[in-house]
Amino acid sequence: MPPFAWLGALLSLLVTAGLLMLSADGPVSLINMTGLSIVVLGTLGAVLVSYPWREVLRIVRLAVRVFRHPGNRNERDIQSLVYLARLWFSGDPRKVEAALKEVRNPFLRTGVELIIDSTPEQEVLDLMRWRMVRMKARERGEAQMFRTMALYAPAFGMVGTLVGLVNMLAVIDLGDLALVGEHMAVALLSTFYGILLANLVFKPIAVKLERRTEERLITMNMIMEGVSLLSRRQAPAFIEATLNSFVVQHQDELQDPPASSEAPGGGLLGALKRRAAPAQAPAEDAEQHHG
Repeated sequence: MPPFAWLGALLSLLVTAGLLMLSADGPVSLINMTGLSIVVLGTLGAVLVSYPWREVLRIVRLAVRVFRHPGNRNERDIQSLVYLARLWFSGDPRKVEAALKEVRNPFLRTGVELIIDSTPEQEVLDLMRWRMVRMKARERGEAQMFRTMALYAPAFGMVGTLVGLVNMLAVIDLGDLALVGEHMAVALLSTFYGILLANLVFKPIAVKLERRTEERLITMNMIMEGVSLLSRRQAPAFIEATLNSFVVQHQDELQDPPASSEAPGGGLLGALKRRAAPAQAPAEDAEQHHG
């Protein structure tokens, strides 16, 4: 599991719980099952109306996916492609077919299988692009479901607020402060629960799923490029170098970081600075001139 995902979730919960406990007379005063039920059950009911029930049943599995470590898939896929390219260049398709059985990536396996079956490159790439579009649409829809829940939760929090205020006005003439406070708690805590769930649970999960989709698309583009190079019978070393360019860390393409061992005034940079600086008379010459 990604340590930073766990750390972020734990830190958010601890900070939120700590601040709430410090700002209240006691943690029990922030618990109101009526307001929480309005928000949770109302959000769930609205999601069931908006989406097919089969997709709603996947909510828990999608939430767990956020905390699942993806592993170093790019490195593994690059090694698999380079190894398959070497076998392909050896001229023995049976070795390639045997090695494909050990490939765990179905997207990579399908592309290489079509190549060794002499399928035209353009048809292979079209099929792979179609699978990418389908995967992108499916996973974007999964993330959108959590964004929809983030919209519903505050709305049902306002519903709970209105219900609590209406009930409070109905009993305010009785003069029972305990009863008035109970309905007031429902009114205020319903909005609190809706905002908290939207911004601490639903939106972060949606953002995490969207980022995961972007990373998977980069990996699929890398695999598609490797399959294209394999179809054109490029050298395995060239395929490896090209695929590695997909996974390098972001760096400035126009300027390298300054070397720590570089002399302050040495090299080309020092020469350019000296030429750009205005000419100044030495202090000794200035004193002789005044003398």
